[in-house]
Amino acid sequence: MNIGMAAERSGVPAKTIRYYESIGLIPEAGRTRAGYRSYGEKDVATLRFVQRARSLGFSVNDVGDLLALWRDRDRASADVKRVALEHVAEIERKIRELESIRATLLELTHRCHGDDRPDCPIIEELAGCR
Repeated sequence: MNIGMAAERSGVPAKTIRYYESIGLIPEAGRTRAGYRSYGEKDVATLRFVQRARSLGFSVNDVGDLLALWRDRDRASADVKRVALEHVAEIERKIRELESIRATLLELTHRCHGDDRPDCPIIEELAGCR
C-alpha cells in the first residue's frame, strides 16, 4: 500500500511517517519500481504502536526503546515496565512544575487589583522587579 493508505490505516500523517523514517525511528519503506514508498501490514502495525506510544506522551527516544523491546520476543517485561515507570516519574515531575507555575500565577492574580491603575504585580514579577 502507498503512504497515503498507510497513513489512513495507522492514523499517522504521511508527513510524520516520512519524518519517523528520516530519523530512523521506523525502517525506511520498501519502494515500488516507480520509486513510491510501499508499506505492508507489519508497517501499519508498527505505525499504530508508535502513534499509541506518542499519544501517551513517550518521547521519540523512548518510543525507539519500546519498539526495540516490542520486536524482541526474548525481552523481559521488567525492561518495558522500567521505561513506563521512568515516563510516569517524568510526568509527575512536570505535574509538580505546572502546579508550582499555577500557584505562582494565582498568587500574582490575587495581588493584582485588575483596575485602571498602571501598577501590576504580574508585570512587576515578569520584569523581575519584585
